Amino acid sequence: MHQHLNTTGTVILFFMLVFMPAASFAKGEIIFTAPPRGPVAKETKMYKPVADYLSRVINKKIIYKFPGNWLTYQNDMQKGKYDLVFDGPHFVSWRIKRNNHEPLIKLPGKLAFSVFVSKKNEKVTNITTLRGRTVCALAPPFLGTLTLYSMFTNPTRQPLVVEVKSFPATFKGVTSGKCQAGVLRDILFKRFNKKKKPAREIYHSKGVPNQAITAGARISEKDKKIITDALLSDKGSQILKGINARFNKKNKPWLRTSAKEYEGLYILLKDVWGFD
Repeated sequence: MHQHLNTTGTVILFFMLVFMPAASFAKGEIIFTAPPRGPVAKETKMYKPVADYLSRVINKKIIYKFPGNWLTYQNDMQKGKYDLVFDGPHFVSWRIKRNNHEPLIKLPGKLAFSVFVSKKNEKVTNITTLRGRTVCALAPPFLGTLTLYSMFTNPTRQPLVVEVKSFPATFKGVTSGKCQAGVLRDILFKRFNKKKKPAREIYHSKGVPNQAITAGARISEKDKKIITDALLSDKGSQILKGINARFNKKNKPWLRTSAKEYEGLYILLKDVWGFD
């Protein structure tokens, strides 16, 4: 099991999940969801138009359901309650293997991560010298943190993750001396480090396929094709503008994808509760 310095919030959230009433899922509804990365109003504004649009194109009721928190999201995913999901490649891979989901379309480009240290830090020269040292990062199941963990097969030699709440806080945590290293998406590291270059990269991951939308077994093959074609159309591009504003700022076209592209990435979740 991975070690963390700030685990109180996770423990409290776990007990909330265990003892809270189960989420309501009406029979016959097709559920579309995504990770709870922001407040419910903001997330609903982004994802509900997608559900409404797809309801019209397949003539069946699709609703967007905000998961509430990460543990609820993971728990309901593990129980197979979601029919359409937009999220990261490790979850995509897991659903393909365990929930009989099929990836339909993906964002362009790859997800790669930079592990970096302060420019003044001369003790940490490469990834192996991070053993037992502090690393500022978002809490798992953030893909960057899980990518870092995957490079240390012996749990006793893993870095100690200091959980932060945002990407800017990750960078600041390293440059201020709070942590000896940090993990960020490579493009964010370059952006934050552009002006005065107070940090230096010690590791760059090779990259994995980007986030994707998957469809479960309760959606027919015919409807999967209709959904895919609709989302890749000009109208679909307009409907996806909220997602693009956050994850695809250059508004590049989404791409068709396949299960083969995500093969084996579920292994990154092996130490995350419920995904073993």
